[in-house]
Amino acid sequence: MDLWIIASLAAAGSQTVRFMLQKHLAQVSLSAAGATFARFVYSAPLAFGLLLALVLSGQVSLPPLPLAFWGYGIVGGAAQITATVCTVMLFGRRNFAVGMAFIKTEVLLTVLVGLLVLGESVSLTGLLAIVLGVCGVLILSGPIEGGQQGWRRILTPSAALGLSAGALFGVSAVCYRGASLQVAVDAPMARALITLAAVTMMQMLGMWLWLRLREPGEVRRVLGAWRSASFIGVTSMAGSFCWFTAFTLQNAAYVKTVGQIELVFGILGTVLIFRETISRREYLGMGLLATSILALILLG
Repeated sequence: MDLWIIASLAAAGSQTVRFMLQKHLAQVSLSAAGATFARFVYSAPLAFGLLLALVLSGQVSLPPLPLAFWGYGIVGGAAQITATVCTVMLFGRRNFAVGMAFIKTEVLLTVLVGLLVLGESVSLTGLLAIVLGVCGVLILSGPIEGGQQGWRRILTPSAALGLSAGALFGVSAVCYRGASLQVAVDAPMARALITLAAVTMMQMLGMWLWLRLREPGEVRRVLGAWRSASFIGVTSMAGSFCWFTAFTLQNAAYVKTVGQIELVFGILGTVLIFRETISRREYLGMGLLATSILALILLG
């Protein structure tokens, strides 16, 4: 199995755990921005410290980073922060199934953004596999919010948050791939770590400044919740490193399609922890999603 596939699956697993922890923190003590900041304040020092240790030991050489690298990193980092805030806000809403469904359409938006920004297209087989995977995710996400008719089912706050998050996650994925391709290092994992350390440090500093100005006291609350928030940092760094490694090796749209398996991880986790049953709809959705991922692995 190719490294980019293994990295994508590992990233999806780590991201599932991180979203569960962020949902808990948002419900218990922190704002949406605070729960997002927790992701970076604990992961950025880990990534930077690991990179520094490898550079000082001579195992990784740090090349000059061109202006394009920083441009991609800033845009991608800002898009990811905003998308994560939108996602955490969804966790605070009672009816957000349709929003989550829209988030999972990020892979189609990643195809479009990748074509516009990097000029990267996908094969016809790959596009069909991606569409099939999105259909599976929409089925897994459950019915659209009830009580509304026609376009009102889509034009809801949950849908707006979900669609915004999906689009921004697509932008961040493509920009991170663009940034990693600017790093003049042969080893893909070294390129991923350099990109990760630079981007997460910028995100941590940017969010720290935002919270100091807009939400006084929230930084202190994030640091006070270190027992839970530190695990967010660890899972975030592991997941981001795997995402960046995959983006370095493969088209971001393909990576995101394989990463859709995180929804299956979430359902399986619910079954194993809460002993809930899986419905026929969920079996159908997981079957379509698995078929999509297998098609990309074998034919894409």
